Amino acid sequence: MKSMFLLAIVTVFSLAAFAAGGKSVSYKSGEETVQAMLYTPAGKGPFPAIVVIHEWWGLNDWVKEQASKLADQGYVTLAIDLYRGKVATTPDLAHELMRGVAEDRAARDLHAAVEFLKSQKNVNKDRIGSIGWCMGGGYSFNLALQEPTLTADVVNYGHLATDPEQLKKINASILGIFGGQDRGIPVDDVKKFEQTMKQLGKRVEIVIYPDAGHAFENPNNKQGYRANDAADAWKRTVDFLANTLKK
Repeated sequence: MKSMFLLAIVTVFSLAAFAAGGKSVSYKSGEETVQAMLYTPAGKGPFPAIVVIHEWWGLNDWVKEQASKLADQGYVTLAIDLYRGKVATTPDLAHELMRGVAEDRAARDLHAAVEFLKSQKNVNKDRIGSIGWCMGGGYSFNLALQEPTLTADVVNYGHLATDPEQLKKINASILGIFGGQDRGIPVDDVKKFEQTMKQLGKRVEIVIYPDAGHAFENPNNKQGYRANDAADAWKRTVDFLANTLKK
């Protein structure tokens, strides 16, 4: 029992150190100065880079951990903060913060994140992607719509579009990861998106986990976390990013 307790303490401290491995940076978004966490691989580069976009909870430790893990895979990662330092711990506050993000400000922040990465000497400016979960998955998709130079885009159970005129704007390769039991994002909509993208000749890969619901990749989602599906989703993400950003 004592050994299990000590192991738990070590694990907590390890995760904290893991998530704290980046550095806080600031840059301009329109007239505002915004902050983010920057994670850098070992070596000189230039490295491909990824904009990392948080869930509706905000830029918490789990999102920082994902950014750090991606940096370990050889990417400069920028975990952006759409909430200006606020982090929710309850669904009510998360909902309030999410609704408080103006669409034009979010678009500006996303563009600023891409421009910040392009300005880094150790970043390959032609190999920039994005990834997000939940709300951040939708914003990751938005980034593919608004940034024609984006190379790769991962949408984890985020909103999509099916209008061909909108989808024509996308140049990035898309990986979409969804749960078959997600009540907020119907499977039929996901399949329609995939079909339209393929008809337009776009590069798209869609994975639907039949028994998973929303936010199944985050272990903090006590009711909906699915360890095996999450592990498979992570492997697919790593493979997809390697095939698009490192080649």
